[in-house]
Amino acid sequence: MASGGAAPAAEEPGRVARAITVSGRVQGVGFRPFVHRLATQLGLDGWVLNAGGRVELSVAGPSPAVQALAERLRTEAPPLADIRSLAVAESSGPPPPPGSGFTVRASARTPGGRPGACEIPPDVATCEACLRELFDPADRRYRYPFVNCTDCGPRATVIADLPYDRERTVMRCFPLCAACAAEYADPGDRRFHAEPVACPGCGPRLGWAGLTGEPALRAAESVIAGGGIVAVKGLGGFQLVCDATDGRAVDRLRARKQRPAKPFAVMTSDLAAARHLARLSPAGRTALTSPSAPVVLAPALRGARIARAVHPGTDRIGVFLPTTPLHHLLLRDLGRPLVVTSGNRSGEPIAIDEPSARESLAGVADGFLVHDRPVRARYDDSVVRPAGRTVLTVRRARGLAPAPLAIPVAASRPVVAAGAQLKHTFALAEGFRAVLGPHTGDLEDALTLEAFEAAHADLVRLTGIEPRVVAHDLHPGYLSTQWARTRPAERRIAVQHHHAHVAACAAEHGLEHPFLGVAYDGLGLGDDGTLWGGEILVADLTRYRRVGRFATAPLPGGAAAVRRPARTALGYLYGAEALGGPGIPPALVESFVRRLPQEETRVVRTMVERGVNCPRASSAGRLFDAAAALLRLCDDATYEGQAAVALETAAGNERTEALPWRLARAGGLWVYDPVSSLTALLDRAAAGERTGTLAAAFHRTLAEVTSGLVRRAVAAGAPSTVCLSGGCFQNGRLLAETRSLLESQGLQVLVGSAVPVNDGGISYGQAAVAAARLKEG
Repeated sequence: MASGGAAPAAEEPGRVARAITVSGRVQGVGFRPFVHRLATQLGLDGWVLNAGGRVELSVAGPSPAVQALAERLRTEAPPLADIRSLAVAESSGPPPPPGSGFTVRASARTPGGRPGACEIPPDVATCEACLRELFDPADRRYRYPFVNCTDCGPRATVIADLPYDRERTVMRCFPLCAACAAEYADPGDRRFHAEPVACPGCGPRLGWAGLTGEPALRAAESVIAGGGIVAVKGLGGFQLVCDATDGRAVDRLRARKQRPAKPFAVMTSDLAAARHLARLSPAGRTALTSPSAPVVLAPALRGARIARAVHPGTDRIGVFLPTTPLHHLLLRDLGRPLVVTSGNRSGEPIAIDEPSARESLAGVADGFLVHDRPVRARYDDSVVRPAGRTVLTVRRARGLAPAPLAIPVAASRPVVAAGAQLKHTFALAEGFRAVLGPHTGDLEDALTLEAFEAAHADLVRLTGIEPRVVAHDLHPGYLSTQWARTRPAERRIAVQHHHAHVAACAAEHGLEHPFLGVAYDGLGLGDDGTLWGGEILVADLTRYRRVGRFATAPLPGGAAAVRRPARTALGYLYGAEALGGPGIPPALVESFVRRLPQEETRVVRTMVERGVNCPRASSAGRLFDAAAALLRLCDDATYEGQAAVALETAAGNERTEALPWRLARAGGLWVYDPVSSLTALLDRAAAGERTGTLAAAFHRTLAEVTSGLVRRAVAAGAPSTVCLSGGCFQNGRLLAETRSLLESQGLQVLVGSAVPVNDGGISYGQAAVAAARLKEG
């Protein structure tokens, strides 16, 4: 017994004291108020605080109540929380005395905590409770564009440091008024430690050409209603907004943004409005209304009240719901769907502050709707595409990044994976977790490289993952590879592009054992120095071997052929790899050539015959380009994947048999020779067969070819688990038909969902490969 007082709490019959540590996404999601409410209900004494990337508890009380707390922390956690680990141990310090109650303590700075334990919560769309307040005239936050609570609002875009407290966010420059301070300090309030909490009296304000608050909003809405374009400061940077029903406004946006054909995303007020524009599957509706609020690519409805220029050349439309209260106000006031697209000129990074926005968007926007809350990190909108019962992530950004992903082999040393060139992302990995940074864009100029470097430095500081190992692509010309080679590192690990693709799929599904990878994309450097893109690989996370491929064809002019599918088609017609089959009859070649400029065809033919500036590629993506050009669907591409989109759109829902196809043996590999397929395509097109039928037949052909290549690999001893990856598998028709044929063989077919199948997933695959190779030594 202690003299002069009561017995210590731990010595009372049936009373225990425990220390509980919870790791994962447990900051910025209302976890501490949840713990407070739960502990109070159970009659426990103690405290809870944020420490580094963890939440720590000290609790004391009856043993059954302490046990119930530990169990309910997992089973009843807030919806935005993601608990990775929960540890219960004997308390090492003095236990909380009986009757002392349960408190929320100030966060502890613990920079010495385990690196990689910190998780930065993604931004979350406005919750229903805040939305009710936003449109309630009796509420003090009525029509306040920055209303939020612990269940919604900005996270990743406002955090400057961890642990996640207001003084370590951009909100530190907005002192709380008495009313907001009371909510912030009340454990029973849903705004308890909601770090961005604010109101019209103490929080950020809108601005427009000298106007502030509501007048600024009305001025911006007047411009949009009149057919103008407004640059709006959003969560992760500026967005360009115009009336989606006004064809002239959309045309002006295309001309000014220098984006002639790539579809725009459309924001609607709610799910009901979105269903007037797109046919949404159950998976699509779930994604659309989720807290991450991504752009959902779905079949467009015929006759929808939308400008045709919103999504030219495709039967799909990208729809999403308001992501902030400001967007809700714009949609409610204007009463029409809005084009909401990234605030940049084509190829540049998104502007995140007013000076850079006014400079880069001068001549694009007719006005700037700004506010005085800084954007701490650049985040574009996430994009997903429903595929059957699941959803494929096309772009992992706002609402999804930088939530960590598991990798099946622990990285024994911290890794940075530099990613690829197009649709660039990077990844940080340590232990069994990889943090995939937000979509950067195409890493092809100094501005985008600077944006990547800034995002990398920010995420390193926030996660505590200080890279000692650098993983990168084989291609020496990628800016990501050049950046990787300049980084200080204990070890550099080069990862072949298509190995990274299929490894990303395997890692997402937790595979460590060997698998069969199918990687179909545009271009990636192979380990033999040639360009690959239609690959069948037997692989695990450490190594791979090539067992099948598409035939090669020259790309006349290299990048020039990528931009002009008609030139890619000429490469196939003039120089497809000779694999012992019959060539394309000259008359059919001439039927295509005669519609192109004579000088171009002469120059290209000479280039191919002499092998001048004609790198050869075994690319499924380039074969899609050639087929689209042969069918007169796309001679010139203004954005990556445009020809393939046109081909998929032309195919529609038509069902037909495959074109003739042929597999040959070359260099010990099974090789798809597309000459017979292209011959049939030209022949039947010349005979007047419908373009849609031929486009559908082309898709069926590649699905059957894939099935044939995989069947031969499995017969030779390859694993029966197949990972499909690469940008071509964003094509819903190709994916569905290929998966169906492979599953009919009794194979297990896996496709990435949280990780993009396109080059946005390369960095995650590189991180998984690097971790596996580090394990080997």
